[in-house]
Amino acid sequence: MRAAVAIAGLLLLGGCMADTKAPDQPTMYLSMANGGATLDPQAAASMISLYRQNNGLGAVAVDPDLMKLAEEQSQAMAARNKMDHDVKGPLEKRLGASGYPAKLAVENVSAGYHTLAEAFSGWRDSPPHKANMLKNGVTKLGIAAIYAPNTKYKVFWTLILAST
Repeated sequence: MRAAVAIAGLLLLGGCMADTKAPDQPTMYLSMANGGATLDPQAAASMISLYRQNNGLGAVAVDPDLMKLAEEQSQAMAARNKMDHDVKGPLEKRLGASGYPAKLAVENVSAGYHTLAEAFSGWRDSPPHKANMLKNGVTKLGIAAIYAPNTKYKVFWTLILAST
């Protein structure tokens, strides 16, 4: 009898657990390689800030103007199916043309990574990109991932870090 009650209790508990919704995956693992995906800039700022803090540097905050510039750069790369810092002109020129008062600015571009976690790992594992993410003095960030299904890379990334 005790065994039957125990089994019945476990079945009831199992039924309750089936109604529990599993937590959504973190946005850093969301694939940008589909038309409906939206990059979470706060997740990017958090990830990069933690990385910087682990290396003795200050955090970065999302800047709407840098977000726009990053998106324009990623759009331009996607439109030309070309990963290139200068596809819309050098970063300094793009910052000046937009009126952004950068005292210091660096940029990472990449293509082919489908998630923020992949892009971050790629940048972290590349000495020049790592140096940009660990640039002393930057305080602001703009990031974009543009999906371009008819291109070689599918997703084009731009990260701009700056200070004013």
